[in-house]
Amino acid sequence: MCGIIGILGETPVVPRLLEALHRLEYRGYDSAGIAVHAENGQLIRRRAAGKLANLRTALQAEPVSATSGMGHTRWATHGPPTQQNAHPHKADGVMVVHNGIIENFRQLRTELEAKGHKCETDTDTETIAKLIAVERQEGTSPKEAVHRVLKRLDGAFAIVVMFAGEEDLLIGARKGSPLVIGIGEREMYLGSDAIALAPFTPRIVYLEEGDWCALTHHSYEVFGSDGTPQTRPETLMTMAVTTVDKGNYRHFMQKEIYDQAEASARTLGHYIDADKARVAFPQLSRRDLQEVTQIQIIACGTSFYTGMVAQYWLEQIARLPVKTDIASEFRYRDPQFAPNTLAIFISQSGETADTLAALRYCRAAGLKTAGLVNVTTSSIAREVDFVIPIFAGPEIGVASTKAFTSFLCALACFTLYLAKARGKLTQDQESSYIEALEGLPRLINQVLTLIPEFERLARDLVKARDILYLGRGVHYPIALEGALKLKEISYIHAEGYAAGELKHGPIALIDEETPVIFVAPEDALFDKSLSNLQEVAARRGAVILLSNAKGIEKAGDAPAHSVEIPDCPDFIAPILYAVPVQLLAYHIAVEKGTDVDQPRNLAKSVTVE
Repeated sequence: MCGIIGILGETPVVPRLLEALHRLEYRGYDSAGIAVHAENGQLIRRRAAGKLANLRTALQAEPVSATSGMGHTRWATHGPPTQQNAHPHKADGVMVVHNGIIENFRQLRTELEAKGHKCETDTDTETIAKLIAVERQEGTSPKEAVHRVLKRLDGAFAIVVMFAGEEDLLIGARKGSPLVIGIGEREMYLGSDAIALAPFTPRIVYLEEGDWCALTHHSYEVFGSDGTPQTRPETLMTMAVTTVDKGNYRHFMQKEIYDQAEASARTLGHYIDADKARVAFPQLSRRDLQEVTQIQIIACGTSFYTGMVAQYWLEQIARLPVKTDIASEFRYRDPQFAPNTLAIFISQSGETADTLAALRYCRAAGLKTAGLVNVTTSSIAREVDFVIPIFAGPEIGVASTKAFTSFLCALACFTLYLAKARGKLTQDQESSYIEALEGLPRLINQVLTLIPEFERLARDLVKARDILYLGRGVHYPIALEGALKLKEISYIHAEGYAAGELKHGPIALIDEETPVIFVAPEDALFDKSLSNLQEVAARRGAVILLSNAKGIEKAGDAPAHSVEIPDCPDFIAPILYAVPVQLLAYHIAVEKGTDVDQPRNLAKSVTVE
């Protein structure tokens, strides 16, 4: 969600800004722009609505030459995604780019307008630029002007500021939205994501909550919210420059679906000691886990559905009560906690605003906290008591795929570790579960051989206006995830339901025009699922059954179409069955011709509430 890059450099900056913005495209955006220091000391900007290609066209029409500047990809919050509302925003020699939302901007804007300062855009960001410009007009230095304005801003933001006539200065600030300093040779950088800085330097410094910084070509200073100097550790980034290359795949999402066998093996390899047939979490104390009386899982979207799957595992295997909550609603019901509750937060980016706010709420309540993240340097990773990385590697497609399955792999291992710590799992049981997990990558590759079937299904399903997904037990969250994936990238309306809820309303939607996708391997609940399936078929609903050979045999001719998923132990079935629903959504979206990697209105990292 929005992307920022700032460069104080010695070589032409425009190609570098565009390269960095390209690396940030995965976050989702609807306009883009750059600003640079011209030779005469003035600031020049170029902006365009739509994709980065439109900005490139604008720069070809009106080229600019400079060695320092900043760029931005905007995901619209205040005002539509027009060129006028695109960043950077300016005011009397001040240029600002901004991620996040300034919650009190209307009050500040009214104050500015009352003093005769006219606003030209619909954005909250322009207000920041004008406030800084007012401070400068009153004689304050650039650093002091920014510091004074920061103290007046409510909300979540990452900000980068440039000043006309100050070619050796770049100022940044963060509150609730990430910002990273990059350290080069006679060059300095700022970025909203380390991936944007990867082509330029491996040396980075993560700003902490409330920090702001001032950069020159040769140095940087970091200050706390009160203006006192701060020391932040330097980190060496291991991310490859070629990270965002999708190779021979048509889309990043397609590549990441194919990556899942390797990604799941990598996740499992970090938590399974194959020689000893046990799971290991060195960062977690068995003693601490023995004292846990309840688990609270908090996440958003796809990550929330992984938490729902984990709830089944943790209650059935570790024998602990578990609550799962949507992060955006969690704080507002004033939740109460049992003693020794462990709160688990799940976020691919580790920067999800609602999840981060829920984490801080739980820490304030005195809870022990654990974070499952894909980005180990993220805010959530730095603020929890225990970090559980998933090691999935960078995920570029907005619709999560390999992070979803890697989260499930990590949560499965965590379940076994917790169950063993609490004396609820024998060594033989643990060995059996581990054997199942170790077979997962091979089974994922077998599912990928079924792609021709999903392509054929997609040609029919692309015509549908509404699609229902049904599942029982641990496969109910997979039905929800399948429906979400389809909505996200094909824009076809889809809903996921617990199959047992069919008769409590959704069955009214069933007709010959509404396909129904059953996620139903042959397991202890299959006979109940089969009854639901037959109820749909009796009402002329077109049933697509995702099941194993035994399930398909039992279903007979009730489904209109069946896809045979490889047999697998019940424990890993929800991980394996996530792949078919991803493939189905992907091929329907391809058939429809939508923007698979950057679906409309969506962002990869949701850094505003």
